[in-house]
Amino acid sequence: MAQHEILLPKMGESVAEATIIRWEKNEGDTVAIEDILVEIATDKVDSEVPSPVAGKLIKHFFAENDVARVGDVIAIIETDAETDASHQVNNDAPIVETIPIDTETIETVVPQIEQAIEEVKIFTAYDGGKFYSPLVKSMAQEEGITLQQLDAIIGTGAENRVTKHDLLQFIAANNSANSELPKPIVQQATVTQAPDNGTDEIVEMDRMRKIIADHMVTSLHIAPHVTSFVEADVTNMVKWRDKIKTSFEKREGIKITFTPIFVEAVAKALKDMPMVNVSVNGTQIIKKKNIHIGMATALPSGNLIVPVIKNADQLSLLGITKAVNDLASRARINKLQPDEVQGGTFTLTNLGAFGNIMGTPIINQPQVAILAVGVIQKKPAVLETEFGDVIAIRHKMYLSMSYDHRVVDGSLGGAFIKKVADYLEAWDVNRVV
Repeated sequence: MAQHEILLPKMGESVAEATIIRWEKNEGDTVAIEDILVEIATDKVDSEVPSPVAGKLIKHFFAENDVARVGDVIAIIETDAETDASHQVNNDAPIVETIPIDTETIETVVPQIEQAIEEVKIFTAYDGGKFYSPLVKSMAQEEGITLQQLDAIIGTGAENRVTKHDLLQFIAANNSANSELPKPIVQQATVTQAPDNGTDEIVEMDRMRKIIADHMVTSLHIAPHVTSFVEADVTNMVKWRDKIKTSFEKREGIKITFTPIFVEAVAKALKDMPMVNVSVNGTQIIKKKNIHIGMATALPSGNLIVPVIKNADQLSLLGITKAVNDLASRARINKLQPDEVQGGTFTLTNLGAFGNIMGTPIINQPQVAILAVGVIQKKPAVLETEFGDVIAIRHKMYLSMSYDHRVVDGSLGGAFIKKVADYLEAWDVNRVV
């Protein structure tokens, strides 16, 4: 018999920990290769960990709602396979190795022991009433954040735990040179409502809804929002799609919606105006080299997730279409990877899918702008012709963009949204895709 350690897998460069949501296999259960062992959740997305081996699950090292670090052993599976040296649990290995002690060894070991003691202090210094992960504790220690300050931060993790992202938001707000910037969100007094006499239904927010709620409130505190609007004549775009959509679906096996067209227009505009493709760190403006466009996607649960189309400016319209369909379909069945919902530099949300004509979306931090596209409607419009003005039926839509007024002024924000509209209005009806 061999014992195989199941490690918490790496889930992206910026993801260091995950919460154990639910064990799908219990201790004593038989496990086949690719069986789902456990469901985990990061700040961004839920994931499943499959078993790389077949055997019997003999040990859980984390309970549900515990937080594990990437690389931690979360379970052990007993197998009939030959020993895997990289993952085998060696129960016969000695716990302590005796080595000769001399002056040189003492001089080397003592500083290491002192360092270990200091590291222990990091964890004991924050042993209050709340649970904090080792990563959060270490960051708080390095930044000189007190336990009282840490307790005051609203956490967006499971069970309202403070995450790395929450702490970074707190640090960024505190380090800002502008004393008039909004302060980080702290726990507010609970508002007591009058009793409803049993007529109202109380529905507890699920984990994702809590994250969304806190993220939206945080964004409004961090960034002063301004929204600009423009109306676009997209008649040529509509006619083009009507003309090619049937043949496109037969050829590619997927449908072409308006969303890839919007994504392409946004990517082009971001290349033209790179100061919208930025983020803010205190008084620093960080210009993003890559154009990664987030695509707000409604889930069957009623929640929202934002998968990211990486390097959208480098993709053809066909490539964007495939990425949009793939990410949207996997988002709805909870099959996105953590890397696929982070790193966005700009977000697009399609309100028109719900029949809305326009909206004032909240910025997806740490980005500085978000574009909402409304429903496309037929409208009478005045057209200028060589024979004079005429009234014609045209396909029109509203675009609305909210932006961070700390770094995007009305002139830039207004020019950017007009540039997106110009790309849509100038659509080539003879374009081949």
